[in-house]
Amino acid sequence: MDAAAEETIDVREQSLTEVRPGPARLPRQEPGAAAGGRGRLASFLVPLLVSTALGLWGISRHGTMWRDESVTYQVAHRSVFDLVGLLDSADAVHGLYYLLMHALFGVWEGGLLTLRIPSVLATAVSAGCVGLVACRLAGVRAGLLSGVVFCVLPEVQMYAQEGRSYALVCAFVAFATYVLVRALTGASRPLWAVYGAALLLACWLHEFAVLALLGHGAAVAHASVSRAVRRAWTAAAAVVVAGVAPLAVFSMGQSAQVSWIGSPKPGEWLGIAAVAVLALLCARRLSKYRAPGLPHGPLLRRLALPLALAPTAALLLTSLHEPVYVDRYVLYVNVGLALLVGAAADAVLADTRTSFPPRTGVGRRVALSTLIGGLVLALLPVTLQMRTPDSRKDDLAAIAEAVERVSGRGDGLVFTPARRREWKLSYAESYGGLADLALKRSPETSGTLQGEEHSAPEIRRRMLSATRIVVLSDPPDQPEDAVGQELTKREVLRHHFEQCARTRVKGAQVTLYARPGACGPPS
Repeated sequence: MDAAAEETIDVREQSLTEVRPGPARLPRQEPGAAAGGRGRLASFLVPLLVSTALGLWGISRHGTMWRDESVTYQVAHRSVFDLVGLLDSADAVHGLYYLLMHALFGVWEGGLLTLRIPSVLATAVSAGCVGLVACRLAGVRAGLLSGVVFCVLPEVQMYAQEGRSYALVCAFVAFATYVLVRALTGASRPLWAVYGAALLLACWLHEFAVLALLGHGAAVAHASVSRAVRRAWTAAAAVVVAGVAPLAVFSMGQSAQVSWIGSPKPGEWLGIAAVAVLALLCARRLSKYRAPGLPHGPLLRRLALPLALAPTAALLLTSLHEPVYVDRYVLYVNVGLALLVGAAADAVLADTRTSFPPRTGVGRRVALSTLIGGLVLALLPVTLQMRTPDSRKDDLAAIAEAVERVSGRGDGLVFTPARRREWKLSYAESYGGLADLALKRSPETSGTLQGEEHSAPEIRRRMLSATRIVVLSDPPDQPEDAVGQELTKREVLRHHFEQCARTRVKGAQVTLYARPGACGPPS
């Protein structure tokens, strides 16, 4: 073989060597890249488990409950016939929740654990759904961060251990939000029925869940979707509104039950403003960051910001006519807030234009651990306080103990206002031997929450027949009811009795009154 031929063969061999494929390599995943199955599972399970652990920690709250939980406990133990009869005159907005709790207590009579475990589990599901939404729109790390942020938010921790419907409402709204995101970012037709059913269940548990449609609607309006998708969401939203309308109309006839709601106090306004500022700052940070490999990334901001702000704003605007704002009525706004905070934190960690956090893998993990640890430590005092009786408006066990200390068998008992009779209902053994002077018919026989009281003249007659009366009332900074029975109670005490002893406990006053000269121990 001559030299020219050998040179030709060498060239060909070199060319084949240059184009021969090497070992297969997976493309490097960018910081915000879309998650696989493991990532989605982690984004759901980690927040769910963290939330469950936090919810079970200190769930008994020193063995006490507050007045709203006592109402749940009492109503859930009535017969279905009596329960439905009650809803005709009171608490129709909570009817579905009471029926669910009645069924649960029928299966498992576990006291405070049975009362609160549905809220623990519902909050855990909410946290998992938050993680899934953020994972789908902003990546695994954003999912983990958003889910954990949701778990540790003070308001979320509080109602995770509450024997009321608000955590369940939040869970259905969070699930509906996840289904909505799936529908907007993938095959949508089969999901709209699931979305509508989830949100309708949330509304039947509490009608103000319908305000979540404001946040969802804003996301649909700004999403890059077809007209068919927008029409599908509009149809689902219309079904939800139509489905909750009968409950809303019926419950308007019971509006006197929320007459106690006043305008937000300065501290509440400060909290509302702080949440709004935090949400806006996080949204601004997200608007400047585009995660590679996530075409739907902007949808997170367009969904989470209105969900965090619009329901609260709607209630506050309605309150200009009649006060209706209570933070727990829109607990689900924390879904939007957690999504914004978690995704913004992820954006900071992923931004290559900043010198912090460090660019190395170890440095990122340290920064992430520091971020989560700092958040947990900052909220630790609140977390501990949430697990004490002082975290609620009143402490029924402490009130019952105070009554036992000052009362004697045969003493009279008066609640002012009458709705505070709920303090007694779940701790009736501590009130044994006391005559409820104003009570005409018990809550069960009257089909009411706190019972039916006598007329004002009869209350006066019965009070004047007593030598000593134990009076349970609101703290002195609360307004006094001006109805006839309440005016009579105060007038009789003021003119015919003298104050012997007063004990102030969380959310209440226990005062012993007696006829002049009879303040000593009962005979």
